[in-house]
Amino acid sequence: MAIKTVGVIGLGAMGRPMSRHMINAGFTVLGYDPDQNARTRASEVGVRLMASPKEIARDSDFVIIIVGFDKQVETAVFGDDGILAGAHQGLIVGLGSTASPSYARDLADRLQGCGIGLLDMPLTRSAEAAESGTMLVMGGGKPEIFETCRPVLKTFATDIFNLGPFGSGQVGKMVNNMILWACMVANDEALEFGEKLGVDQESMRAALVLSSAANFSLIERADTRPTPWAEKDMIIAQQEADKLRFSIPMGGLVKEMIKSFKVKRGYPTPGL
Repeated sequence: MAIKTVGVIGLGAMGRPMSRHMINAGFTVLGYDPDQNARTRASEVGVRLMASPKEIARDSDFVIIIVGFDKQVETAVFGDDGILAGAHQGLIVGLGSTASPSYARDLADRLQGCGIGLLDMPLTRSAEAAESGTMLVMGGGKPEIFETCRPVLKTFATDIFNLGPFGSGQVGKMVNNMILWACMVANDEALEFGEKLGVDQESMRAALVLSSAANFSLIERADTRPTPWAEKDMIIAQQEADKLRFSIPMGGLVKEMIKSFKVKRGYPTPGL
Protein backbone atom coordinates (compact mmCIF):
# COMPACT_ATOMS: atom_id res chain seq x y z
CA MET A 1 0.00 0.00 0.00
CA ALA A 2 1.33 3.42 -0.93
CA ILE A 3 0.47 6.10 1.60
CA LYS A 4 -1.22 9.15 0.13
CA THR A 5 -3.06 10.73 3.08
CA VAL A 6 -1.49 11.28 6.50
CA GLY A 7 -3.38 12.32 9.61
CA VAL A 8 -1.65 14.30 12.36
CA ILE A 9 -3.08 14.50 15.87
CA GLY A 10 -1.27 17.33 17.64
CA LEU A 11 -0.41 20.38 15.53
CA GLY A 12 1.99 22.18 17.86
CA ALA A 13 5.72 22.88 17.70
CA MET A 14 6.47 19.49 16.14
CA GLY A 15 3.25 18.53 14.36
CA ARG A 16 2.82 21.73 12.37
CA PRO A 17 6.28 21.82 10.71
CA MET A 18 6.19 18.06 10.14
CA SER A 19 2.86 18.52 8.37
CA ARG A 20 4.36 21.28 6.24
CA HIS A 21 7.18 19.01 5.09
CA MET A 22 4.75 16.22 4.24
CA ILE A 23 2.53 18.58 2.25
CA ASN A 24 5.54 19.95 0.36
CA ALA A 25 6.44 16.36 -0.55
CA GLY A 26 3.00 15.78 -2.07
CA PHE A 27 1.09 14.08 0.74
CA THR A 28 -2.39 15.18 1.76
CA VAL A 29 -2.32 15.99 5.48
CA LEU A 30 -5.39 15.97 7.73
CA GLY A 31 -4.99 17.49 11.17
CA TYR A 32 -6.64 17.74 14.56
CA ASP A 33 -5.75 19.75 17.65
CA PRO A 34 -8.12 21.04 20.35
CA ASP A 35 -6.18 24.32 20.52
CA GLN A 36 -7.59 26.91 18.12
CA ASN A 37 -4.28 28.75 17.70
CA ALA A 38 -2.56 25.52 16.69
CA ARG A 39 -5.37 24.77 14.25
CA THR A 40 -5.12 28.21 12.68
CA ARG A 41 -1.35 28.03 12.25
CA ALA A 42 -1.59 24.52 10.77
CA SER A 43 -4.23 25.56 8.27
CA GLU A 44 -1.89 28.32 7.07
CA VAL A 45 0.64 25.68 5.91
CA GLY A 46 -2.00 23.65 4.09
CA VAL A 47 -3.28 21.18 6.70
CA ARG A 48 -6.89 20.18 6.14
CA LEU A 49 -8.50 20.47 9.57
CA MET A 50 -10.81 17.77 10.87
CA ALA A 51 -13.25 17.77 13.79
CA SER A 52 -11.87 14.70 15.61
CA PRO A 53 -9.32 11.87 15.58
CA LYS A 54 -12.20 9.64 14.48
CA GLU A 55 -12.61 11.62 11.25
CA ILE A 56 -8.87 11.62 10.68
CA ALA A 57 -8.68 7.82 11.08
CA ARG A 58 -11.60 7.34 8.69
CA ASP A 59 -9.94 9.31 5.87
CA SER A 60 -6.22 8.59 6.37
CA ASP A 61 -3.80 5.83 5.40
CA PHE A 62 -1.38 6.67 8.21
CA VAL A 63 -2.12 8.60 11.43
CA ILE A 64 0.68 10.09 13.55
CA ILE A 65 -0.02 10.91 17.21
CA ILE A 66 2.09 13.81 18.53
CA VAL A 67 0.76 14.68 21.99
CA GLY A 68 2.50 15.18 25.32
CA PHE A 69 1.17 12.62 27.78
CA ASP A 70 -0.17 9.07 27.96
CA LYS A 71 -3.64 10.28 28.94
CA GLN A 72 -3.78 12.34 25.74
CA VAL A 73 -2.76 9.28 23.72
CA GLU A 74 -5.56 7.36 25.45
CA THR A 75 -8.13 9.96 24.45
CA ALA A 76 -6.81 10.17 20.89
CA VAL A 77 -7.00 6.39 20.43
CA PHE A 78 -9.81 5.14 22.67
CA GLY A 79 -12.07 8.19 23.17
CA ASP A 80 -15.62 8.26 21.83
CA ASP A 81 -14.34 10.30 18.87
CA GLY A 82 -10.95 8.59 18.87
CA ILE A 83 -8.95 6.77 16.23
CA LEU A 84 -10.38 3.36 17.05
CA ALA A 85 -13.92 4.62 16.44
CA GLY A 86 -13.03 5.61 12.88
CA ALA A 87 -10.33 3.10 11.98
CA HIS A 88 -10.54 1.01 8.83
CA GLN A 89 -8.77 -2.23 7.98
CA GLY A 90 -5.13 -1.57 7.15
CA LEU A 91 -4.84 1.82 8.86
CA ILE A 92 -1.36 2.46 10.27
CA VAL A 93 -1.02 4.39 13.53
CA GLY A 94 2.33 5.93 14.44
CA LEU A 95 3.04 6.76 18.09
CA GLY A 96 5.17 9.88 17.75
CA SER A 97 4.68 10.84 21.40
CA THR A 98 7.21 9.90 24.06
CA ALA A 99 5.70 7.22 26.27
CA SER A 100 7.05 4.46 28.47
CA PRO A 101 8.02 1.18 26.80
CA SER A 102 5.51 -0.53 29.09
CA TYR A 103 2.71 1.73 27.88
CA ALA A 104 3.64 1.05 24.25
CA ARG A 105 3.51 -2.72 24.82
CA ASP A 106 0.17 -2.39 26.60
CA LEU A 107 -1.19 -0.29 23.73
CA ALA A 108 -0.17 -2.96 21.23
CA ASP A 109 -1.88 -5.66 23.30
CA ARG A 110 -5.11 -3.67 23.51
CA LEU A 111 -5.18 -3.01 19.76
CA GLN A 112 -4.31 -6.57 18.75
CA GLY A 113 -6.80 -8.02 16.29
CA CYS A 114 -8.47 -4.72 15.35
CA GLY A 115 -6.83 -4.47 11.92
CA ILE A 116 -4.57 -1.52 12.77
CA GLY A 117 -0.85 -1.62 12.00
CA LEU A 118 1.38 0.02 14.59
CA LEU A 119 4.57 2.02 14.19
CA ASP A 120 6.56 3.20 17.18
CA MET A 121 8.23 6.49 16.19
CA PRO A 122 9.08 8.82 19.11
CA LEU A 123 10.57 12.01 17.73
CA THR A 124 14.08 13.10 18.61
CA ARG A 125 16.05 16.35 18.28
CA SER A 126 14.33 19.70 18.63
CA ALA A 127 11.54 21.95 17.39
CA GLU A 128 14.22 23.62 15.27
CA ALA A 129 14.96 20.24 13.68
CA ALA A 130 11.25 19.80 13.01
CA GLU A 131 11.21 23.16 11.24
CA SER A 132 14.23 22.29 9.11
CA GLY A 133 13.18 18.69 8.41
CA THR A 134 16.25 17.22 10.09
CA MET A 135 14.69 15.14 12.83
CA LEU A 136 15.79 11.70 14.01
CA VAL A 137 13.27 8.86 14.18
CA MET A 138 14.06 5.89 16.41
CA GLY A 139 11.28 3.50 15.49
CA GLY A 140 9.87 0.09 16.16
CA GLY A 141 7.46 -2.05 14.23
CA LYS A 142 7.10 -4.82 11.70
CA PRO A 143 9.57 -4.30 8.85
CA GLU A 144 6.85 -4.16 6.20
CA ILE A 145 4.95 -1.45 8.10
CA PHE A 146 8.14 0.49 8.70
CA GLU A 147 9.10 0.44 5.04
CA THR A 148 5.58 1.46 3.97
CA CYS A 149 5.89 4.54 6.19
CA ARG A 150 9.51 5.38 5.35
CA PRO A 151 8.66 7.78 2.46
CA VAL A 152 6.58 9.82 4.92
CA LEU A 153 9.25 9.76 7.62
CA LYS A 154 11.88 10.92 5.13
CA THR A 155 10.01 14.18 4.58
CA PHE A 156 10.83 15.45 8.08
CA ALA A 157 13.73 13.25 9.27
CA THR A 158 17.25 12.86 7.93
CA ASP A 159 18.05 9.85 10.12
CA ILE A 160 15.65 6.91 10.50
CA PHE A 161 16.25 3.70 12.45
CA ASN A 162 14.07 0.65 13.04
CA LEU A 163 15.26 -0.68 16.40
CA GLY A 164 13.01 -3.74 16.50
CA PRO A 165 9.42 -4.64 17.42
CA PHE A 166 6.82 -2.05 18.38
CA GLY A 167 7.96 -0.40 21.62
CA SER A 168 11.65 -0.55 20.75
CA GLY A 169 11.59 3.06 19.65
CA GLN A 170 10.34 4.11 23.09
CA VAL A 171 13.27 2.24 24.63
CA GLY A 172 15.64 4.12 22.34
CA LYS A 173 14.00 7.46 23.18
CA MET A 174 14.14 6.72 26.92
CA VAL A 175 17.87 5.97 26.73
CA ASN A 176 18.41 9.08 24.60
CA ASN A 177 16.62 11.24 27.15
CA MET A 178 18.54 9.82 30.09
CA ILE A 179 21.79 10.84 28.41
CA LEU A 180 20.43 14.20 27.19
CA TRP A 181 19.30 15.39 30.63
CA ALA A 182 22.48 14.10 32.26
CA CYS A 183 24.51 16.19 29.82
CA MET A 184 22.35 19.25 30.39
CA VAL A 185 22.80 19.29 34.16
CA ALA A 186 26.52 18.43 33.85
CA ASN A 187 26.99 21.34 31.43
CA ASP A 188 25.16 23.72 33.75
CA GLU A 189 27.11 22.70 36.84
CA ALA A 190 30.51 22.75 35.15
CA LEU A 191 30.00 26.06 33.34
CA GLU A 192 28.81 27.73 36.53
CA PHE A 193 31.79 26.30 38.41
CA GLY A 194 34.15 27.67 35.77
CA GLU A 195 32.54 31.07 36.03
CA LYS A 196 33.03 31.07 39.80
CA LEU A 197 36.71 30.55 39.05
CA GLY A 198 36.74 33.62 36.85
CA VAL A 199 36.16 32.37 33.27
CA ASP A 200 33.20 33.69 31.26
CA GLN A 201 30.63 30.99 30.44
CA GLU A 202 30.26 32.00 26.79
CA SER A 203 34.02 31.93 26.26
CA MET A 204 34.16 28.46 27.75
CA ARG A 205 31.19 27.25 25.70
CA ALA A 206 32.81 28.38 22.46
CA ALA A 207 35.85 26.25 23.25
CA LEU A 208 33.99 23.28 24.74
CA VAL A 209 31.77 22.68 21.70
CA LEU A 210 34.99 21.91 19.81
CA SER A 211 36.45 19.78 22.59
CA SER A 212 36.05 16.25 23.91
CA ALA A 213 33.29 17.62 26.18
CA ALA A 214 31.02 18.46 23.21
CA ASN A 215 27.45 17.16 23.43
CA PHE A 216 24.08 17.96 21.82
CA SER A 217 22.82 20.07 24.71
CA LEU A 218 25.99 22.18 24.80
CA ILE A 219 26.15 22.65 21.03
CA GLU A 220 22.45 23.41 20.56
CA ARG A 221 22.23 25.56 23.70
CA ALA A 222 19.33 23.40 24.83
CA ASP A 223 19.66 24.80 28.35
CA THR A 224 18.37 28.17 27.11
CA ARG A 225 14.95 26.71 26.25
CA PRO A 226 12.28 25.37 28.64
CA THR A 227 12.52 21.63 29.24
CA PRO A 228 8.87 20.69 29.86
CA TRP A 229 9.25 16.91 29.63
CA ALA A 230 12.52 16.38 31.49
CA GLU A 231 11.13 15.09 34.78
CA LYS A 232 8.51 12.98 32.99
CA ASP A 233 11.29 11.38 30.92
CA MET A 234 13.31 10.49 34.01
CA ILE A 235 10.24 9.15 35.83
CA ILE A 236 9.61 6.84 32.85
CA ALA A 237 13.18 5.55 33.12
CA GLN A 238 12.90 4.98 36.87
CA GLN A 239 9.58 3.13 36.54
CA GLU A 240 10.93 0.86 33.81
CA ALA A 241 14.04 0.16 35.87
CA ASP A 242 11.93 -0.69 38.94
CA LYS A 243 9.95 -3.25 36.93
CA LEU A 244 13.21 -4.94 35.95
CA ARG A 245 14.74 -4.54 39.42
CA PHE A 246 17.62 -2.83 37.61
CA SER A 247 19.52 -0.09 39.39
CA ILE A 248 19.96 3.28 37.65
CA PRO A 249 21.43 5.48 40.41
CA MET A 250 22.59 8.13 37.93
CA GLY A 251 19.02 8.35 36.63
CA GLY A 252 17.65 9.19 40.08
CA LEU A 253 20.32 11.81 40.62
CA VAL A 254 19.71 13.40 37.23
CA LYS A 255 15.96 13.60 37.91
CA GLU A 256 16.56 15.67 41.04
CA MET A 257 19.27 17.76 39.38
CA ILE A 258 17.12 18.59 36.36
CA LYS A 259 14.30 19.58 38.71
CA SER A 260 16.67 21.94 40.54
CA PHE A 261 17.96 23.28 37.21
CA LYS A 262 14.42 24.12 36.08
CA VAL A 263 13.58 25.85 39.35
CA LYS A 264 16.76 27.92 39.07
CA ARG A 265 15.94 28.95 35.50
CA GLY A 266 12.25 29.57 36.23
CA TYR A 267 11.14 27.01 33.65
CA PRO A 268 7.55 25.74 34.04
CA THR A 269 6.70 22.12 34.77
CA PRO A 270 3.48 20.78 33.21
CA GLY A 271 1.42 18.23 35.10
CA LEU A 272 3.19 14.88 35.21
